[in-house]
Amino acid sequence: MPPTLTRLATAALAIAAAAATPALADSALDYNASPLNYQNSEMNYDNSSLNYRNSPYNYENSPYNYGSHNGVFDNSGRRIGYEVQAPSGVVNIFDNEGKRIGYQPAKRR
Repeated sequence: MPPTLTRLATAALAIAAAAATPALADSALDYNASPLNYQNSEMNYDNSSLNYRNSPYNYENSPYNYGSHNGVFDNSGRRIGYEVQAPSGVVNIFDNEGKRIGYQPAKRR
C-alpha cells in the first residue's frame, strides 16, 4: 500500500476507534463496573463478608430479623439473601450464608 493510503487507513482507524469509545464506556467492558476494579472487588474489605457490616452474623442481615429492609427475595417470595451498600457506593449482594453472589457498581459521579 502506498504511504499516503497507509496514513489514510491509520487515520480512519483512529477516528473509528475514537467514535466507538463512548459506546464502550457504557458497556460490559467499562472498568468502573468490572470486578477487576478494586472498588468492586471481593478483595476490598468493604465488600467482604469478613467485614461485620456485611456478615450474616450481623442481626441487620439475618433472615431471622423480620424488621430487616435489606433482604433479597426470589420470585416466589423466599428470602435468598441480603444486600449491603459499601461506603464507596457499591451494593453487595450476599446469600443467606454470607457468600457474595453479586454486586452493583457505584453510580458515576
